[in-house]
Amino acid sequence: MTSETGKRKEDHIRICLDKKAQARNATSGFEDIQLVHRALPEVNKAKIDLSTIFLGKKFKAPIIVGAMTGGTQQATKINASIAQAVEKLGLGMGVGSQRAAIENTELEETYAVTRKMAPNAFLIANIGGVQLVHGYGLKEVKKVVEMIDADAVAVHLNALQEAVQPEGQTNFKGVLAKIAQIAGALDTPVIVKETGAGISSEDAKALENAGVKAIDVGGVGGTSFAAVEYYRSTQKENLSGEAFWDWGIPTAVSLIETVQTVKLPVIASGGLRSGTDVAKALALNASLASISQPILQAAVKGSRETEDKLSCLIEELRNALFLVGAEKISDLAKTPVVITGKTGEWLQARGFNLQKYAKRGAH
Repeated sequence: MTSETGKRKEDHIRICLDKKAQARNATSGFEDIQLVHRALPEVNKAKIDLSTIFLGKKFKAPIIVGAMTGGTQQATKINASIAQAVEKLGLGMGVGSQRAAIENTELEETYAVTRKMAPNAFLIANIGGVQLVHGYGLKEVKKVVEMIDADAVAVHLNALQEAVQPEGQTNFKGVLAKIAQIAGALDTPVIVKETGAGISSEDAKALENAGVKAIDVGGVGGTSFAAVEYYRSTQKENLSGEAFWDWGIPTAVSLIETVQTVKLPVIASGGLRSGTDVAKALALNASLASISQPILQAAVKGSRETEDKLSCLIEELRNALFLVGAEKISDLAKTPVVITGKTGEWLQARGFNLQKYAKRGAH
């Protein structure tokens, strides 16, 4: 039996694969971020160390596959493919919202398959912030963590999606207090993630004060959930989906606003499409980079294709480190970065310091 939530999950996979549900005119902002090339890198590329530590867990490279799916049989295959690949490569992954499995325990396997296929990888469970306002509490959060033996749990914020979804839940009153309550009571680290509209400095500060352990900015530039909901509905039902297609804060902007405001690990997600995007995000002080849509396209084919795609991203990242003279991931935070265009204009208008990035010494 397919629940209403499960049916929605199937719709989301189909639309993300078959329709143009990416940001239309907006971009992630990474085109405005330039790393300074070193003609004298003074680095042996073969000895570059991409490993990093995030929330106490070692990663072979600072990449995770973003939360995408679960709750349908097709999702089982997708999650299994991703899990096998991240296990082999020493990376991490998130699962999609586990609400479907709370509503119908028969769907637990569509998420639990990740831990079976990835006994050692960093896994992130997932629950909706708005569900915490509508009756979910510590019991449900613990359940989603146990379902995949998760290393962390993401509370996702999807106000834009709920606003344009015909059946959306739009009472977010009290969501911050609920997040604080969960973060204070749960042993597992709580990450708060946006789902494509970005996190502002103001919200990042509020989340830090609420006790979360990391923030995933989930900015504009990748999949637009306003677009996804537009395709799910008839045009008559949902003109808002089109009106808000590109709504939100571009990823590069959101990342800089957040890292300059809080002292938490920050995950960059939303429209990252290459290893150079990953390198730029890390140079802007992200702790990890999260990639979704390109991995979904590979994962529906299988684990080998998923591994190949992730390996390609890792190799591009290694090349980027080599070309800026960085021997390890932490060196990227010392390498000069030039920020121009709309991204620079936005950040200057909001009072953020961009000069400090350009003046960093590479060695």
